[in-house]
Amino acid sequence: MSELMMEPPIAAPLTVSQESAERSLQLALSAARTAEDNRGEDVVILDMREITPVFDYFVIATGNSRRQLHAISEEIDHTLEDDLGDRRMGIEGYSESRWILLDYGNVVVHMFDEETRAFYSLEELWADAPKVPLPWHEAS
Repeated sequence: MSELMMEPPIAAPLTVSQESAERSLQLALSAARTAEDNRGEDVVILDMREITPVFDYFVIATGNSRRQLHAISEEIDHTLEDDLGDRRMGIEGYSESRWILLDYGNVVVHMFDEETRAFYSLEELWADAPKVPLPWHEAS
């Protein structure tokens, strides 16, 4: 058989590039830091990469009031869009302000009031997802 008739090799499956993974982590850490800087409580980042191909990280935070949840969501938008050049793909729950979801594609930010966070318990639902250490907590 001549070389011209040989079938091309099967390509290896595509993987997420290291640059994309680092960018997702940067966005998640920035969102978490912004939530804490705006008095968000119990801020957690869950690494979802081994669990679902849909997104890389969940950022979860609790706010004490509707006004605080709005402030946190607006500041995260400002940080991720204006400072880091990312674009939010969607927002849910802003009017009700019990669970505000910001969708940045690879990073999804969940901001809850205390009662709603306890009810949905995303950390328990996604218990197989490792928690990402927050570097500014390790330094203290």
